Amino acid sequence: MTTNKALLALAMGLALAACSNQKQAENSAADAANSATEAQQAADNAAASGDQAAAGAAQQSADAAAQAANAASTSADAAANAGSMTNADQAADAAANNADAADQAKDAAQDASKAADATAPAADKTAPAKK
Repeated sequence: MTTNKALLALAMGLALAACSNQKQAENSAADAANSATEAQQAADNAAASGDQAAAGAAQQSADAAAQAANAASTSADAAANAGSMTNADQAADAAANNADAADQAKDAAQDASKAADATAPAADKTAPAKK
C-alpha cells in the first residue's frame, strides 16, 4: 500500500509541474502579446511625428515584437501539448525567452518613438491675435 501511495504522490507531483509549465508559457505568451501591442502603439506615434527614420526603426521593432509574440504563443501551445515534462519545460522556457525578446523590441520601438518626438517641430502654442 505504501508503494501505491508513493506512486500516486509522484504522479500528482508530475501533473502539478506540467500545469505549472503550461501556466508559465501562457503567461509568457500574454506578456509578449502586450509588448507587441505597446510596440505597435509606439510605432504609430513615431509615424505620426513625421520623422521617417524613427518611424521606420520603430515599425521594424514593432514587427520584431509581433514575431516574438507569435513564437511565444506557439511555444505555449507546445507546452500545453507536450508529451513529456522535459518537452513542456523546454516549451515554457522558449515562451519566456520569446516574451523577453518581445519586451526588448517594445523598448526599442518606444526609444525610436521618443527620438521622433524629440526631433518633431514644436507645435505653435500661441494663437494669433484677433483683429
